[in-house]
Amino acid sequence: MTTDATLAPSVARRNYSFLFALTLLGFLLLLCLILTVATPNFATANNIANLLRQGSMIAILALGQTFVIITAGIDLSVGAIVGFSTVIVALMLEAGFPIWVAVGATLLLGLAIGLFHGFAIVRMGLPPFIITLATLTSLRGVGLLITNGSTINIKNEAFNAFSRGDFLGLPNLFWMVVLVAVPAFIFLHMSRWGRYLFAVGSNPEAARLSGVKVSTMIYVAYSLSAVCAAFVGVLLAARIGIGNATQAEGWELQAIASSVIGGTSLFGAVGSVHGPLIGSFILATINNGANLLNVNSFWQRVITGVLIIVIVFFDQLRRRSR
Repeated sequence: MTTDATLAPSVARRNYSFLFALTLLGFLLLLCLILTVATPNFATANNIANLLRQGSMIAILALGQTFVIITAGIDLSVGAIVGFSTVIVALMLEAGFPIWVAVGATLLLGLAIGLFHGFAIVRMGLPPFIITLATLTSLRGVGLLITNGSTINIKNEAFNAFSRGDFLGLPNLFWMVVLVAVPAFIFLHMSRWGRYLFAVGSNPEAARLSGVKVSTMIYVAYSLSAVCAAFVGVLLAARIGIGNATQAEGWELQAIASSVIGGTSLFGAVGSVHGPLIGSFILATINNGANLLNVNSFWQRVITGVLIIVIVFFDQLRRRSR
C-alpha cells in the first residue's frame, strides 16, 4: 500500500510552488511592461498574437518534458520528434488521408516512440540521456531519408488555416495549450498517478516498496512527453505549411529551459503544470522583445543560459536547506 507520507506532496512544497509561480508571473508582467515602454511595436495586437503563437508550441513541449524531469529523467528527442512528425503528417495529407487520420496516426507514432524510450530505460537499462540522444539523431536521419532531404509542401488549406485562426480573440495555437494544460493539471496535481510520478522522482526504491509500479510510471512519463512532441509537430506543420525533418532543431533545449525556469527541478520530484507554461512565455517574450529591439540573437541564448544557472542555483540552495 502507498502511504501519504511517501506520495502526498508536502505543504511546504505546495507553498513554494505557489510563491515561485507568483514570482515568475510578476517577472513576466514586468518584462511586458518594460518592453511596452521600450518599443511601441510590442503591445500591438499583431505582435501579441505572434508572441502567443511562438510561445504556445514550446509551452506544450515543456509540459511533456516536465513529466519526464519530475521522474529525474530527461528527454532530448522531443525536437527531433517534432520535426519527424511534420514529415509524417505532411506525407499522409499529401497521400489524401483525412486530417483526423493524419493527425491521429502522427500522435500514435509519438506514443510508440515514448513507449520505446520506456522499454529501453526499464528493460534494457539504458540511461535516459543516452537513449533519447540516440533517438534524436536517428529520427533526424530517418526523416531525411524518407523525404530524400527535401521539403514536403502541405496543400491542405483547411489544415494550414487552423494555425492562422483565432477564437475569442486568442490564437488557436494558444487554445491548444489550454487543451493540453487542463488534463495535464488534473493528471499531475489531482490524481494518484501524478503523486506516483513525484514519488518515483524522489526515491524510486521507496516508491517501489510503497507499492508504486515504478516501471509503469517511467513508461507513462516518456509516452506523455513524446505524444506532446508529436502534437507540437502537427501544430508546427500547420503553421509553416511544410513537413521537414530538420524543423524544431534545438527545441528540446528550449523545452528543458522553459521547464527549469518554471521551477521544475532537474534532480526530480519537483514540478508543476503552470510553472513551465509561464517559463515558456518568459522565453518567448525575451526573444520577441530582443527581435523588436534589434538585439543580437546571440544575446538571447546568453540570457536563457543565465536564467537557467540562476534557477538551478536557487533550487540547490532550497534542497540543501531541507
